[in-house]
Amino acid sequence: MLCKDKRKAIVLRALAAVLGVFLVANSGTLAAGHSPALMYAKVPLAANPGVDSACQAVLDASEKLYTTPFHMYSTQAGALVGNGNPTKSEMISSGGTDYVLYNGKWTTSSTAERKALGQQNRNNAKNMSCHYVRDESVNGESAALYSTHEESAHGKTDSQNWVSKSKGLILRQEIDIDTGGASGKSHMSSRYEYSNVQAPKL
Repeated sequence: MLCKDKRKAIVLRALAAVLGVFLVANSGTLAAGHSPALMYAKVPLAANPGVDSACQAVLDASEKLYTTPFHMYSTQAGALVGNGNPTKSEMISSGGTDYVLYNGKWTTSSTAERKALGQQNRNNAKNMSCHYVRDESVNGESAALYSTHEESAHGKTDSQNWVSKSKGLILRQEIDIDTGGASGKSHMSSRYEYSNVQAPKL
């Protein structure tokens, strides 16, 4: 059961990193009764450094995920994710509700709650650095690629973020999370779609 819970924690932590919030690395036993959509915003870690324009660009793009409907498709891989096999998941935000697809089931929470928790959490993070890498095209759309690095007592996160130059929205992310030890590393690839976003049928 512990291994199963730890795998779930890593998957949810990866989802958290994508949305600009960091789940505690040692959350091997998630609180019973909380949906994945609620769990990703529990630990305060993603602060706005204020003076770093590269970080600001990524954080501003993340902020737009509170008000812009999106459909995120992600694949996670790691020693404790899917028994070592890549695991796919999805998240849809539409009409003020967040929907997370985990183990074939959709769970929900409010986008307003995610926003409130995320904004509160940002004040407590440290050691976030970012830099602009280059301009690239993502599915024919011009994007700026930013690299970010975060450290805390719970682990390290390195991410590559492709931000649309015309819309300021995140188009793609590649995230590496290291919580320590051979089993503490995981990788997540995500892409975002913003057109024809519809809530799933529950």
